[in-house]
Amino acid sequence: MNKRNVDLVVISDVHLGTYGCHAKELLHYLKSIKPKEIVLNGDIIDVWQFSKRYWPESHMKVVRKILKFVADGVPVTYLTGNHDEMLRKFADFNLGSLTLTNKLSLCIGRKRAWVFHGDIFDVTMQHSKWLARLGAIGYDSLILLNGVVNWMLTKLGREKMSLSKKIKNSIKNAVKFINDFEVTAATLAIEKGYQYVICGHIHHPEIRLIQTEKGAVTYLNSGDWVENLTALEYHKGTWQIYRYQAADYATADKDLDTFENDDLNGKLDIKRLLELLKAEPMVSS
Repeated sequence: MNKRNVDLVVISDVHLGTYGCHAKELLHYLKSIKPKEIVLNGDIIDVWQFSKRYWPESHMKVVRKILKFVADGVPVTYLTGNHDEMLRKFADFNLGSLTLTNKLSLCIGRKRAWVFHGDIFDVTMQHSKWLARLGAIGYDSLILLNGVVNWMLTKLGREKMSLSKKIKNSIKNAVKFINDFEVTAATLAIEKGYQYVICGHIHHPEIRLIQTEKGAVTYLNSGDWVENLTALEYHKGTWQIYRYQAADYATADKDLDTFENDDLNGKLDIKRLLELLKAEPMVSS
């Protein structure tokens, strides 16, 4: 398979370690590109909902593929989100071309980009984390139910559907929350002199120009790999939302068991590491 050259790739909300994560699809995508730089914008590994009973090989292979990029010298920046907030205590960690931090300022062409996950704008996250965690469990259960529904629809020869998307799109408060989130992020970015603001968190892929009384900024959101299966790509001066299409990979990379540089399997015990992170209390900042 010929790999596409991409200057910058932004991925968020993969939620490795949950049933809703489309790790195999993400792995297909990662193996199809040749990026110059990668930004992982939060909630890549879902430490909140991690269970040692569920960590499929496909999830491990996504981790290995990311480490393969690092080993090849591709700059990879991991920005922390709310589901992997346990990593925030290790912010500003560097290892080779891998950087772990909480937010990022990037020069893209002649413009400046402010990149962060976005959970700071979520009132539920800030004041009722127990409620947010309960909601995450409910969301994961809905994704599981959606899988059963789509299996039945496929058997009946009908098009698949997303229950969570339908629910979010039908609730006015949910639509208002998304709009408020985008405008809040854009307003702060304008005040700080940025031309781009790049977020994740709300699982809503978007590229749009937002104008306020103080100026304008391009707001971008990379979406997720639970429902939308999207990423942001910047190449030759242009941004686009990549949307995974299974048909594009029908004849390519069918066997995910064959993997580049399997030496990276090594002694990396991600499951044990996640157990330790989840067990250790989070220090409030």
